[in-house]
Amino acid sequence: MKAHFLTDRGQVRSHNEDSGGVFYNSGGQVLAIIADGMGGHQAGDVASQMATKLLQKKWEQTEQVPSPDVAETWVQAAVLEANTAIFQYAHEHEACYGMGTTIVTAIILEETLTIAHIGDSRAYMITNETMKQITEDHSFVNALIQSGQISKEEATYHPRKNVVLKALGTEETVTCDVRTLSLEQNDLLLLCTDGLTDKLSDEEIYTIVCSDTDLYKVGQKMVQLANERGGEDNISLVLIQHDKPEERAGEPL
Repeated sequence: MKAHFLTDRGQVRSHNEDSGGVFYNSGGQVLAIIADGMGGHQAGDVASQMATKLLQKKWEQTEQVPSPDVAETWVQAAVLEANTAIFQYAHEHEACYGMGTTIVTAIILEETLTIAHIGDSRAYMITNETMKQITEDHSFVNALIQSGQISKEEATYHPRKNVVLKALGTEETVTCDVRTLSLEQNDLLLLCTDGLTDKLSDEEIYTIVCSDTDLYKVGQKMVQLANERGGEDNISLVLIQHDKPEERAGEPL
């Protein structure tokens, strides 16, 4: 399994409010995280880093996850735990009041992918022939799209396109969307913040992914292009290529 996490401050922001990474439990199974923090001063940093570190610690202390059902239960509990921690911290620290973060996580077992998300950070599944967004943005413009009030093209230029309707840590309780999908050999998973998708279309991302077999170089190309087009936001992504169990027999993840 090939996995890379890339993050960049961008060209405008004074600091990076994104966080994330690729982590392994004691059974060698993968948890990938992307989080895009929001809030005044340094609070966005705090929220996204808290979410990442809490899930990372919990995952690294977890033994082998035996099934997708267990993966779904695990991630729902972990996200709720992170929400409580961020919410309480914000209320105990005045400078962090109101902070929150998007989050999109992926648990990869041998032949399945369990995705959980809150906010507008996204997950895409990319195969040899297609690229499909497998999360639904919790955003103001997506709600307008779903109700038929605007088109996807109009959403690109909407003045409130970056307004999220749900975030981790801003409310006492929160629910995340969770789903499990099957994985085939060489399927590619992309997790990313809106700093990437605001600057690159799905078609452009797919073209770049198909342009090189080196995942790290693919990620660098996408970050570079987002920066060349203004880089007004932080840019973060995780790329993971799945191999069948028999393809990595005897090899560590």
